[in-house]
Amino acid sequence: MDFHRLNSAQIIALGFAGVILLGGCLLWLPVCAAPGEQTTFIDALFTAATSVCVTGLVTVTTAAHWSLLGKCVILILIQLGGLGVIAVSMSIFLLVGRRITLKGRRLIQEAYNLDTLSGMADVVKKIVACTLGAEALGAVCYAFAFVPRFGWAQGIWQSVFTSVSAFCNAGIDILGEDSLAPYVGNLLVNGTTMALIISGGLGFLVWWDLYRVAKGRLGWRRLKVHSKLAVTATGILVLGGGILFLVFEYGNPETLGGLSLTDKIQAALFQSVTTRTAGFFTIDQSCFGDASMVLTLFLMFTGGSPMGTAGGVKTTTLAILILTVAAYLKGKSDTEVFNRKIREENIRTGIVVIILGFTVLLISAAALSLTMDASFIDMIFEAVSALGTAGLTRGITGDLTLVGKVIIILDMYLGRIGPITLATAIVMRSRRANQNVHLAEENILIG
Repeated sequence: MDFHRLNSAQIIALGFAGVILLGGCLLWLPVCAAPGEQTTFIDALFTAATSVCVTGLVTVTTAAHWSLLGKCVILILIQLGGLGVIAVSMSIFLLVGRRITLKGRRLIQEAYNLDTLSGMADVVKKIVACTLGAEALGAVCYAFAFVPRFGWAQGIWQSVFTSVSAFCNAGIDILGEDSLAPYVGNLLVNGTTMALIISGGLGFLVWWDLYRVAKGRLGWRRLKVHSKLAVTATGILVLGGGILFLVFEYGNPETLGGLSLTDKIQAALFQSVTTRTAGFFTIDQSCFGDASMVLTLFLMFTGGSPMGTAGGVKTTTLAILILTVAAYLKGKSDTEVFNRKIREENIRTGIVVIILGFTVLLISAAALSLTMDASFIDMIFEAVSALGTAGLTRGITGDLTLVGKVIIILDMYLGRIGPITLATAIVMRSRRANQNVHLAEENILIG
């Protein structure tokens, strides 16, 4: 294969696939399993995929199945997936004194949906610095809760692992099968986790823009339109989701019903945040009512914001489509937000992302139904969780068949690189051949 002839989308797709395969081979080694445990290759590959794709679905219990070396490999894979394979590769080039080539700049641009090719070295440095800084701060906060419980060595290890996993929106923990359920009423653990999830999912560009405005005391109006839209959409989804979860589950004795009012609010807000592709949980997902399940599916499918560590179709994609519908109903020809017109290309891309996402979701759910004996809502939940890299489950991940595991691996992979990236990698040549061809227009009846 001539890698020099590959386009950016193809290199990104192959890069993630290569790291997953390498990680699977490493985790397959007996030394990575805990004493008395054996790992099949499909489980090793599944664990590597869920780590690199920062999803959180696991077929074996992370805390019990893997040795210390295995957990270290998983942590490295999570960090690689959160930062992005391309950013990590370029960081290595910068560390050894190599310059980023034009093709490398294009790779970074494609991987993080940037509008310019300038300053790519600074972008990589900022991404790494912001990530490590946020994770270090999160680990310090977690230490106040975990060190008293586990002791210094184990407590610090738990704090670092959980912080990296939370900021990267991975949802993998080494606390046990109950995840953060024992801390459902712990404000420090809940607050730290939610802050890390939102920080990672909001996107690096937004944080840099917020810092620029705060530093110059410029105010909300001086933020870029993308930042305004991402912050607004995130706020609406988090607060709106938290309120709805509180209303739906307030009297459910299996979820929020037995908690105090303060803990109910905290647990409902945590559920709203973690569904945004994080994967941690303080309440058993199988105990939620139908209304909460529908809300969870919607939030998992939506995910976080672009150029962040979260997956999903992204908040800005959903916002643009809603704004487009609103503009059409108002009789406007342009989609507008914050006194700006949204580019037609952005709208078309959003439509493609949503349709491809739904298509993959339906195919995955249908394929799972042919290979498993489980309720359809559980299989839909699993497919959405994998495609949105959310990592939440209703308890069927460990019961997946061989074919089911392959399907979920593919879903996680597509959810991390994005369906549109894979589609672009496949059809790029035909797009280039036809981009200058314009045919005569024709009217089609709609609706």
